Amino acid sequence: MTWIQQEIDLDPRSRGFHLITDEVVRRLPRLSEVRVGLLHLFIQHTSASLSINENADPDVPRDLENSFSALAPESFPYEHTVEGPDDMPAHVKASLLGAALTIPINSGRLCLGAWQGIYLCEHRNRGGRRRLVATIWGE
Repeated sequence: MTWIQQEIDLDPRSRGFHLITDEVVRRLPRLSEVRVGLLHLFIQHTSASLSINENADPDVPRDLENSFSALAPESFPYEHTVEGPDDMPAHVKASLLGAALTIPINSGRLCLGAWQGIYLCEHRNRGGRRRLVATIWGE
């Protein structure tokens, strides 16, 4: 069994759901060496999250953003407001979606379904650079 771990820094993105599948794969050249295994992705932030969802229709990320903004609106009477009106809703959204994904690997490729992609879910208006820790375990 082989363990591979590396950090992936993502450029800042605006608030919304951003497909990062190709970027993640490109940043993990040793993925191609794994016959069977798992990729674990962990985001080191509390106001952004990761998700797997539909990767083809551009309406999906917009609808996801609109849905999550309705679930955790900036207008809610939060107590934690010192970092701006988008901060606490970002924490709520990140808690709902989660900080980690685990994806099977087969023959050097991620076993995502035909319509699945990895999303960086940026919940702040300007979240800054985001860092993922990618851990591959396999043979």
